[in-house]
Amino acid sequence: MANLYYTQPLVGPISTDTHLPLASAGFIVTLTQIGYVLGLLFIVPLSDLVENRRLVLAALAVVICALVAAYLAHTALFFLVSALLIGLGSVATQILVPYAAHLATEKQRGQVVGNVMSGLLLGIMLARPVASMITDFFGWRVVFALSAIITTILAVLLACILPRRSPIPTMNYGTLLRSLWKLFKTKSVLRRRSLYQACLFGAFSLFWTVVPLWLTHHFHLSQQGIALFAFAGVAGAIAAPIAGRLADRGWTKPLTGMAIGIATLAFVITHIFEDNPALSLIMFVIAAITLDMAVSGNLVLGQRAVYALGSDIRGRVNGIFMAVFFIGGAIGSAIGGWAYAYGSWWFTSILGMAIPLAALLYYFTERTAAS
Repeated sequence: MANLYYTQPLVGPISTDTHLPLASAGFIVTLTQIGYVLGLLFIVPLSDLVENRRLVLAALAVVICALVAAYLAHTALFFLVSALLIGLGSVATQILVPYAAHLATEKQRGQVVGNVMSGLLLGIMLARPVASMITDFFGWRVVFALSAIITTILAVLLACILPRRSPIPTMNYGTLLRSLWKLFKTKSVLRRRSLYQACLFGAFSLFWTVVPLWLTHHFHLSQQGIALFAFAGVAGAIAAPIAGRLADRGWTKPLTGMAIGIATLAFVITHIFEDNPALSLIMFVIAAITLDMAVSGNLVLGQRAVYALGSDIRGRVNGIFMAVFFIGGAIGSAIGGWAYAYGSWWFTSILGMAIPLAALLYYFTERTAAS
């Protein structure tokens, strides 16, 4: 999963080396997320049809090839295509998450999903500081070379130890894909949880696409300094298992409102102590932690809710849920790069606040705790 996020703190050096304009730099992150969305819509649903281990290994093979291509890229187009394919293959993780939910009992499903997601979120959040640290010493290309090696080792290990799961097909692939829209249209829980998370992840992607640029230009931090800043965001992963346990106790609805509200406030506090660089940087650290907690906590709440819709559709609802919120992330990162180029942090943060605020307004229309 970390492969999706290595580029976030490296937008500056990658765009410079590949001659990509600053206003378009956000597409480095956006195309990875678009590739992920495509994989969620066209590959993850296959987990309801074909043997899951084989599907995971095929997806990882795509990731490995794309990582090698990113390492070799010297033009913007070549790198962006590689980024798209990295996202496409990284959906292997979203085949494994519902499988874990499938093995869990109903009473423990929130806890199990929370535990799995906390590991997945640690990968996401550690990706930024690790990528920055490696880039500071060896250059950004080494990040992709090392990841290709690690992912290859992972694929070999999974081939040896991953248990087989062969679902019983009830429809062909074409019918399966056509059922995605029907599920989104008819399952109000799926639709609502997807849109909540799309807004939060859009704000998250906007923040982490732009903040490394702001830390460099305003606070004059090096890649190592950006890495240390990104380590703060790792603390947000603790919200995942906690949210899962509280969801098992029926706290889903109030925790959802809290998560959306916290995400909105995270952008507000970045404007406190603006005249004092040291205190301002501390406020950005607090914003990073709280935003990451809001996004990771709400993700587990959403996944627990949609997985309860039925084991026979779990692969599809997971694909829809993740695809919708990653579309939000892709939009957030694209808007972030554009907003920063034309209005610096002020304009970017206003847009960042507006996205979860829209989710909060939608949340107030919720009438049933089950949603």
